[in-house]
Amino acid sequence: MYDIVIVGSGPAGSNLARLIGRKYKVLLIDKRELDNDNSKNHIDKCCGGLLAPDAQKMIAKLGLGIPKEILVDPQLFAVRTIDLTNNLERLYQRFYFNMDRNKFDRWLVSLIPEEVDKKFNSIFKSFSEIPGGYEVGYINRGQEISAKTKMIIGADGAFSRVRNFISKETNAPQEYIAIQEWFECPYNIPYYTAIFDEEISDFYSWIIPKENYILLGSALKPKDKAKEKYDALKTKLTQIGFNFDKKIKTQGAFIYRPTRVSQFYAGKDSIALIGEAAGAISPSSAEGISYALKSSLYLTQSLEDGIDGFLDRYKQKIKDIKLNLLIKNLKSPAMYNPFLRKLAMKSGLQSIG
Repeated sequence: MYDIVIVGSGPAGSNLARLIGRKYKVLLIDKRELDNDNSKNHIDKCCGGLLAPDAQKMIAKLGLGIPKEILVDPQLFAVRTIDLTNNLERLYQRFYFNMDRNKFDRWLVSLIPEEVDKKFNSIFKSFSEIPGGYEVGYINRGQEISAKTKMIIGADGAFSRVRNFISKETNAPQEYIAIQEWFECPYNIPYYTAIFDEEISDFYSWIIPKENYILLGSALKPKDKAKEKYDALKTKLTQIGFNFDKKIKTQGAFIYRPTRVSQFYAGKDSIALIGEAAGAISPSSAEGISYALKSSLYLTQSLEDGIDGFLDRYKQKIKDIKLNLLIKNLKSPAMYNPFLRKLAMKSGLQSIG
């Protein structure tokens, strides 16, 4: 009998396991083999691998420091903003840690106490209520296993299976698919590039340099000819000088975009959601690591007085996350309305070039 089963070992699930692993009996489940660098079951996380200022702040608040082997060249101090709709371009000063996202996740896992029962290469299937808690079913290396627990935590990202089981309502964040490809790059790009084009997406696209590669990604509506629009984006960027000849690999993932505070869902009964599974992800940039770390910290604090009544305490603590999402949604029109974006970029306000 476990106290807590955590589904998902990204930044939210790993950080929670790290913080509560010595106080509670914890089972951590993830489909990736995060404790084995040489695993044949290697699943690339589709992520730009940038640690934004808000995430840097949370890393500091948690008393952690990023090992240098996780970082990759170049470190980035500027965002090149390309507005294809309005044919405008500006450079803005921003500070990002450029990192290897898979190494980052493995590093977080390495901080989890030995007391935590980690089941990697495992797929969460379902759960059912039993007296005193739940029975969780999962598949580990092809074998079906069940575990009993007092509490379940969904840290399984967008399209969370845990969230789907407890919330059949339609009040979920908008769903997007991120398509990202890696290309060999024969020249140096010293900045992160954000691309806006309403013909491609009502969200945004990006180019990120990683050592001798560049990543081209776009957040697209999944049922709106996503692949065709991604290819159209490549064509447009090739016409302005980018080179996408030597493709190395393709990645994809579903992501959420919360447009209303009500789309943040903390959970019910003895089941809680953290990180993107709860809808905690930036609606303006799709940055999620800071929210993953913050929500897992708040849940940890909510469990300090035991499991009884934890959800009410958690709901109180996440009010500032909801406020942050509200503010970001209020700011979004300046980025995503073509007319307002044109005015802001033409003004040159806060730009460095």
